[in-house]
Amino acid sequence: MNRLFQILFFSLAFCTAGMAQTGVFNPKELNNGNKGIVYDKEAAADLKLFSNGWSLGVNIGKLKTYYRTHYYHFGIGELKHNREFKNRDGITGTGRSARSYSFGKQNNLYTLRAGYGIKRYYSEKARKKGLAIGASYQGGFTLGLLKPYYLEIRSDEPGIAPVVRNERFTGDNAASFLTPERINGAAPAITGLSEIQLRPGFHFNGGLHFDWGAFDEFVKAIEVGIAADIFFGDIPLLVDEASFTSSTGVVTEVLPENVNNRPFFINLYVSFQFGKRW
Repeated sequence: MNRLFQILFFSLAFCTAGMAQTGVFNPKELNNGNKGIVYDKEAAADLKLFSNGWSLGVNIGKLKTYYRTHYYHFGIGELKHNREFKNRDGITGTGRSARSYSFGKQNNLYTLRAGYGIKRYYSEKARKKGLAIGASYQGGFTLGLLKPYYLEIRSDEPGIAPVVRNERFTGDNAASFLTPERINGAAPAITGLSEIQLRPGFHFNGGLHFDWGAFDEFVKAIEVGIAADIFFGDIPLLVDEASFTSSTGVVTEVLPENVNNRPFFINLYVSFQFGKRW
């Protein structure tokens, strides 16, 4: 029996040495019986749906251990005021179909984000099926792109044929900009691109991470959590009482209720992530 163990031991040692010399032996696969192959890197598309907005980006990560990944996030998206709503009246004063618009809106806020995050798993997925549960948190720089919001406003002067003009809110035009009967609808989305203003800030988010392929080649995950974007100054998305003077003759009752433009946005989010490890 001892002779048999000696033969098996030397045979195993010989085979292991042979594989190491030829490059067949891969240390990454030592624990694949329980945890799957260990990969070094991963990249995944990341679609986030906020309670007031959205973001589309990419996560590029480095797997430090089975249970911890450090990653860089790059994304583009849009944030909206929580009091914003779409007016979908279908016919304009000229009789043609109207383009839906947001009543009382001053600006669109688009975002460019770059950040650094950490993802940790606290449960181990089964070898072929199962769910890994963990947490993810990420923060970094946000560059806000504040684009004026234009409406098609119809002139309404007695004895003169109506003329439709694209107008942004200036305060002086509150009487027409905030009168639904004179609004034909939203102007084309590209209107105002040359007037974009930059608003710097920062962001962070954290949530629960559910991965159906935590130790597999393909990334298949859902994340739910809370996110915050904070800018250096108020972001005027909707018209509020401070946006125009009483000399315009516009009563404040026509404004959206409870409007308060602030420098921060706090949202709940759900994120869908799909990608690959190598």
